[in-house]
Amino acid sequence: MIRFLFKGLLRDKQRSLLPVIVVAAGVSLTVLMVCYISGVLGDFADFSAKFSTGHVKIMTKAYAENINQVPTDLALTDVSVLLDEVRKEYPDMDWVLRTQFGGLLDVPDENGETRSQGPVMGISIDMLTPESKEPERLTLDRILVQGEIPDSPGEILISDDLANNLEVKPGDPVTLMGATMYGSMAFYNFIVSGTVRFGTVVMDKGAMIADISDIQAALDMYDASSEILGYLPDGYWDAGQAEIIKSGFNSKFSDPDDEFSPVMSMLTEQSDLAGYLEMVDAMSFIMVFVFVLAMSIVLWNTGLIGGLRRYGEVGIRLAIGEEKGHIYRSMILESILIGIVGSAFGTIIGLLFSYWIQEVGIDISGMTQGATMMMPASFHAKIVPQAYYIGFIPGLIASSVGTMLSGIGIYKRQTAVLFKELET
Repeated sequence: MIRFLFKGLLRDKQRSLLPVIVVAAGVSLTVLMVCYISGVLGDFADFSAKFSTGHVKIMTKAYAENINQVPTDLALTDVSVLLDEVRKEYPDMDWVLRTQFGGLLDVPDENGETRSQGPVMGISIDMLTPESKEPERLTLDRILVQGEIPDSPGEILISDDLANNLEVKPGDPVTLMGATMYGSMAFYNFIVSGTVRFGTVVMDKGAMIADISDIQAALDMYDASSEILGYLPDGYWDAGQAEIIKSGFNSKFSDPDDEFSPVMSMLTEQSDLAGYLEMVDAMSFIMVFVFVLAMSIVLWNTGLIGGLRRYGEVGIRLAIGEEKGHIYRSMILESILIGIVGSAFGTIIGLLFSYWIQEVGIDISGMTQGATMMMPASFHAKIVPQAYYIGFIPGLIASSVGTMLSGIGIYKRQTAVLFKELET
């Protein structure tokens, strides 16, 4: 019987084509919405991890308690030994040194006197080691506006807005004025290699990116670093995996009685990200639920209307002696076939669009010009496991339920009335 119904759907385009298109459209929108919301949530966590928190972060206990002040005097010491140990303990992860710092950037004139000055918020990363993933992780090649990425010691990148305010161009010398790890004044000369634009006011107002070895020399941080950031093997945030790593590290390396002993924290434990991500996750669940519900109602109505429009056909089949139960079951099976075909096509289409947005992204930099928080300049979709089946909820179940409800009227049809309907 199923084979017979399937042939009927293929041959009768007028009866099957529109329902399949409607189901496919609804399912594709559902899949795209699920993937996009999942991607947006992931982009916030990923952006924060790349620039600030890592998936996990190792600091001294004292530094963690005063992290908002970025106290370099509470940095990790003998960091090369600790870095070797965590790389042996967790070889699948990518471990990097980071030091955040602040200071004043001084621009000299032709006589060596101060021409302009501006405050900077700095990040030091490993830019010079050939196998380092840090330039790629911060997408320096994509956000570069002028000049080039540093390839020699003593070269730095600064935000393009800061460069314009200080009237600095690539190749110009500048001096960083700050404080060393031991509290004394620090003066260190750099060459501006290029300028970058992050797309957020927080970073573009006064950001500086330098190599970790230069900052260690400038701030008297020999074999020291404020933080060690760790990134999970697949590059995506996984709370369960990060919790296991954090618990294992703290039980082995951390001493609660020593304020300078290393302690590990997860991404969600930093910068109040836990509450924010929980709120976004809850909102995304509500949005997906409402959207799936709305699409279910639309496709339920499609099945209902489709069944009502076929009352004439039902009448003829009843008039020639076909059983009501047989007609009802055949309509339901036909609706299920349409739901399966439409949902399959819709899921494929939705996944294709989701993959494109996942790779290309949607640029929102024009909407974040006045943003005062760090956020990505573009959002990407993310193909998640539930995207492969969630479209079948409205596509298959809802449309079939609509047909079931409309088909109940078959049992209320009186044979005596059929001939009057057929005459008209």
